[in-house]
Amino acid sequence: MAKFKRSKLELIHPNAAGIDIGSASHFVAVPPDRDNKPVREFKSFTADLNGLADWLEACEIDTVAMESTGVYWIPLYELLESRGLTVYLVNARHVRNVSGWKSDVLDCQWLQQLMSFGLLSGAFRPKDEICALRAISRQRDMLIRYQARHVQHMQKALAQMNIQLANVISDIVGETGQKIVRAIITGERDGHILANLKSNRIRAGKDEIEKSLVGNWREEHLFALKQAMSLYDAYSERLTECDRQLETMLAALQVHKVEICQKKRRSNVKNAPKFDLRAHLIGMCGVDLTRIDGIEVTIAMKVLSEVGADMSRFKSAKQFASWLGLCPGTKISGGKVLSGASKRTANRAAQALRMAAVSLKSSQSALGAYYRRLCGRLDKAKAITATAHKLARLIYTMLTKGTEYVDKGQEYYEERYRQRVLHHLTVRARKLGFNLTPVPEAT
Repeated sequence: MAKFKRSKLELIHPNAAGIDIGSASHFVAVPPDRDNKPVREFKSFTADLNGLADWLEACEIDTVAMESTGVYWIPLYELLESRGLTVYLVNARHVRNVSGWKSDVLDCQWLQQLMSFGLLSGAFRPKDEICALRAISRQRDMLIRYQARHVQHMQKALAQMNIQLANVISDIVGETGQKIVRAIITGERDGHILANLKSNRIRAGKDEIEKSLVGNWREEHLFALKQAMSLYDAYSERLTECDRQLETMLAALQVHKVEICQKKRRSNVKNAPKFDLRAHLIGMCGVDLTRIDGIEVTIAMKVLSEVGADMSRFKSAKQFASWLGLCPGTKISGGKVLSGASKRTANRAAQALRMAAVSLKSSQSALGAYYRRLCGRLDKAKAITATAHKLARLIYTMLTKGTEYVDKGQEYYEERYRQRVLHHLTVRARKLGFNLTPVPEAT
């Protein structure tokens, strides 16, 4: 009988160190032969972090693995990276999944051992300029969420006064809604005058709007309405500042000179930046991601701010989809598939792609037909994830190959789907000893 030789672990990173990140202090471990005290504790102050980096350089360390939660790792990561060290931010779940003596040694020592044998992989982190763009983009999303809370406060104050404006117009912070609410705050109570402020795009008539503006004008609710509007305006000013900062940062990332071709008009996206974001994104990545149905300019911005235009870190579209958490799971034991569910993740780019997939519900495009067919076969959550997976593969292909997406239409997709079904039915009938005969069209 053939004998199987047990493979030995080889040192992949002999000059590796492990760091267990904490909020107040960090524990660092280097190979035992590098220092008389191979495990040390450093405070999280900047002077101590510089001392930590100096000690690693004195120990001839070139690779560092760190485990952390929250944002405590960012200052040390940036410092070590600026010193020329290769830094890996490892997933805490990956460390726990590797069996060993983790309970008998310090976490930093266990990280150092695993990293030395190449058993850990680092998390994806884009370039510095993309990280800066991502921070401002996330800040803008946070401001939008906070601003939406004060819109709810305005709706609550109006409802408490039995002002049913929100049931007549779709958006109380739209053009008509803001005119009416601001007039109420300044002291106007005449429903006829307030109804005359409506825009021509509002479907409700003036009589219906006037009827909705009859209520009890209590002072405490008017005060709450005024404060909510003031806070809404304050966040609008902060959003304007974010837009200016985003425009400046995107202008510095322009590497492609591409003429913007005209395409079909898309609906205006609420809360979109006030500058020409689409032109800046095309200059950043060289292709127009908004040509993909469902990918609005804000969705493209979220994806590019989280990942960047450089896809060299991902070897294939499958790896990119796996990082997003959109690919099927591979939980297999004993030759049986135990679960095919995709992994749980808080990836913001994946969330944006799922939102894009939902918007394809009524799209008369090939992607829209694909999404509706999946909804007929699977439950809605799985159909959304599968469609988001397809969008991710399209984005990866466009960014890596520089090709533009061309939609061939719903009819093209339906015809191809019909041909596939007919082919499989023909093959199956032939195996059973039958031939398919088309039914002649009725005249």
